[in-house]
Amino acid sequence: MITMKNWRESMSEDMRLRDLRPRTLEAYLLATRLFLERIGKPPETLTETDIRGYILHLRDDKRQAPSSINIAICALRFFFNFTLQRDYEVFALLRVNRPRTLPVVLSRAEVKRLLGAVEHPVRRMALTSIYALGLRLGEGLHLQSSHIDSGRQMVWVRSGKGAKDRRVPLPKPLLHKLRYYWKNERPASTLALLFVSSEGKPIHETTLQKTFTAAQLELNLPRRATIHTLRHSYATHLVEHGISLRTIQDVLGHKSLHTTEVYMHVTVPGTERLQAVLDQLMADL
Repeated sequence: MITMKNWRESMSEDMRLRDLRPRTLEAYLLATRLFLERIGKPPETLTETDIRGYILHLRDDKRQAPSSINIAICALRFFFNFTLQRDYEVFALLRVNRPRTLPVVLSRAEVKRLLGAVEHPVRRMALTSIYALGLRLGEGLHLQSSHIDSGRQMVWVRSGKGAKDRRVPLPKPLLHKLRYYWKNERPASTLALLFVSSEGKPIHETTLQKTFTAAQLELNLPRRATIHTLRHSYATHLVEHGISLRTIQDVLGHKSLHTTEVYMHVTVPGTERLQAVLDQLMADL
């Protein structure tokens, strides 16, 4: 029987069996704990009415963001369906309409200025690679030298979102910068990671985020810009230079073309000239 004492252990085990990512596991456990604390009842006595009331509480009383409500719904669906083994009809009813906002995008000149404002060589190279390869933050910090195929001008992104591998084009200017960085600027480390701290340890995501924010404020760039803005800017700059959405979808690792279509707000894509365009775009980083 699932009780207040063992629900966390049982749900954690179920999620590991389902092979959910660590961050998803943590988010689901937190959302479920907040639900149980709010309802104040042991798991065996929970009802469909409790779920209804809690989601309405998040929406109407706390006015949480759609993304937060969606995490709560997904967590509770997993908890009830798999851990408690109850299939309630309310989960088929629950829907969250998330506003489709356009991403913040920096111009090529703004990207160049931002990267130039970062004095720390390792962090500057990490941010440069994230932009030049169109990576997510975690993907960039997990890059290893073995992931670079210089002969084919490709970089392997291992275990990206959804635990999927993908290949992205490697601009020649970035390859030259990475070679110089590896020989002259990378701290000594036993790790295979490209980007390590001065102590030879992995760089924490928060460290790179703070570096980005400091450069952003120094240059008075859009306040909503984040490291992920570099990825949005990469995609938008490719659209501006005529790369097709299908190609960009593949490079970014999007499941659906619908996700990539947000970059159509800039211009209409043309022919596929990806490698040449990337070499041109990254030449003056």
